[in-house]
Amino acid sequence: MTQKRKTIITCALTGAIHTPSMSPYLPVTPEEIIEEGVRAAKAGAAILHVHARNPVTGQPDQTVEGFSKILPELKRRSGAVINITTGGSPFMSVDERVQPAAVFKPELASLNMGSINFGLYPMLERFKEFDHQWEREHLENSRDLVFRNTYKDIEFVLNTCRENGTRFEFECYDIGHLYNLTHMVAQGHASAPLFVQSVFGLLGGIGAHPEDVMMMRRTADRLLGDRYVWSVLGAGANQMKIGAMSAAMGGHIRVGLEDSLWAGPGQMAKSSADQVDKARHLLEGLSLEPATPDEARELLDLKGEDKVEF
Repeated sequence: MTQKRKTIITCALTGAIHTPSMSPYLPVTPEEIIEEGVRAAKAGAAILHVHARNPVTGQPDQTVEGFSKILPELKRRSGAVINITTGGSPFMSVDERVQPAAVFKPELASLNMGSINFGLYPMLERFKEFDHQWEREHLENSRDLVFRNTYKDIEFVLNTCRENGTRFEFECYDIGHLYNLTHMVAQGHASAPLFVQSVFGLLGGIGAHPEDVMMMRRTADRLLGDRYVWSVLGAGANQMKIGAMSAAMGGHIRVGLEDSLWAGPGQMAKSSADQVDKARHLLEGLSLEPATPDEARELLDLKGEDKVEF
């Protein structure tokens, strides 16, 4: 019997895009984020992508203290690969964004591979009432927001974490970001296997049409050959459709309430685990299996959970 190919499911638990008033199920406190991670891991997520938030207001929190209340217990209870964001929030400086990864030395950290306009303001058309003043300002201010990720910024994050043995989830929001990653490899700042997370459907980046997905994959193949592992992130209603395309093409899938608040048309996800469960069933329908955390570690050449600092 032919051995089934294993597919990594990454789960992004809370992020910095959605605000607490948009969904009662979005985790905000450390305890809620930990519980979400445990549920997602039990449902089949091999990697947990972690942001922190202010437990009172729900604002993105990129402090070392904020992450210190989440990481040890999440690691202990989930057994998953913990992926710390260096994206933080588009309103933060790169110095702020890199601190948790620099201190806690995770197996995996995210890294945005280029600057883009980052338009969140269309969500004001769907969400009218907010519990906190910062939420409306957060969305409205994105009309004039460039998510800065210059070559200097990217090199700074890579060099800051290089000696820690941390590898990266390279988040590519557009075709040019693949060229930026190829440049970083050529300059010796990054090495294979490259975990490429292609992001589709956010205003300012590449769209979510199937042709966009195919173009991103073809370009990555041409530029990176066999040096990369491909995963996709479809924003909002695009989550499962693009995930299915990736799985069918030999790629991997990211889900979670950071990327979409929905479990289906008009149906809010009550947990990121709902989306992980759907992704797992999607894989089973394609005669595929979700990877375990240790299988993900082997595929991505990660250093192991015993070598992190949390």
